Amino acid sequence: MPGPNERSEPSSPPSRAPQPATFGGVRLSLRCALRATCARLGLRFASLLPLCVSHELGAWLAPLAIRFKGRARDSLLLNLELCFPDASPAARKELARASLAESFRTMLELGPLWCWDKPRVLSLVREVVGLEKLDAALASGRGVVLLGPHLGAWEMVGLYVSARAPTTSLYRAPRVPQLDGLYRRARERFGARLVPADAGGVRELYRALQRGELVGVLPDQDPGPGAGLFAPFFGVLANTSALTARLIASTRAVPLFGWAERLERGAGFRLHFVEPESSALRNPVDVEQATRALNLELERLILCRPQQYLWSYRRFRNRPGGEANPYRHGMPATERRASRLADGSARAPTELAAAPGRSA
Repeated sequence: MPGPNERSEPSSPPSRAPQPATFGGVRLSLRCALRATCARLGLRFASLLPLCVSHELGAWLAPLAIRFKGRARDSLLLNLELCFPDASPAARKELARASLAESFRTMLELGPLWCWDKPRVLSLVREVVGLEKLDAALASGRGVVLLGPHLGAWEMVGLYVSARAPTTSLYRAPRVPQLDGLYRRARERFGARLVPADAGGVRELYRALQRGELVGVLPDQDPGPGAGLFAPFFGVLANTSALTARLIASTRAVPLFGWAERLERGAGFRLHFVEPESSALRNPVDVEQATRALNLELERLILCRPQQYLWSYRRFRNRPGGEANPYRHGMPATERRASRLADGSARAPTELAAAPGRSA
């Protein structure tokens, strides 16, 4: 059967002789295969560890990782400088170290979350704050748009909600093709349905909402050049997907934020389901206004546990008006000041230092 980009014709063109594989292609294939093997072995090893040991390992690794230059560390430090320019260097460094520890915990806890059986995984949820809001939203029959930022253990949120209700989420295949099946099985094993992150997948989200089901959306992910709206995020313009606002406006679905807070000493997770405070997001009329409100809501959630946010994600890589990618060229101080003066959402250093939560 022909694929979507193939034509079904009675006769086929003459076949070409197979082209010899290039050295670069072979090397890339071998590198991907090696990464896939290491990932599977690492996942299996992590699944043998109690959650408390995995989380403690994260705390041990962070002080070492912050000493060495690397893409993740450098992106994290730049993001903290952009988002908290008024904080002291010492405060930002402490938050960077704590954030690195949480990033290691995110990786290591994939073993338990992706390999343990369903009762054991769900037993890690010690408390659910706002469960009545999730149940009421599902019972409304209008469908639920669950906004899951990269805060805390976001994989736990996906597993938990898919065990309670029919769930559809967009999915982008990993860069290592050999890991695609592993990712899908791990995320769909409690009942979730993953659809491609393309136009067809978005149509599936609309259909799921029309059936009164739950759809999961990553609200803090850069949708790519020309695919979003620029809205302030901690005072810096960030390319933000307008999909959330359009889904809610078109279907009258109920928006909820969901995130899983890591508890101290690997004790498990506290899940939070939070209603948006802004009416511009609950009942969108103007997509741009709703998208700005979305980022403000995200700021409020992140400041609850700033160290558990994925600050290493290159949130500001796509810039408006031809500005340079700050992760490659840095962002000029004049641009930083201009964006903050226009938005006025800069955080004071006292707010950063006083943000609750454990350190690494």
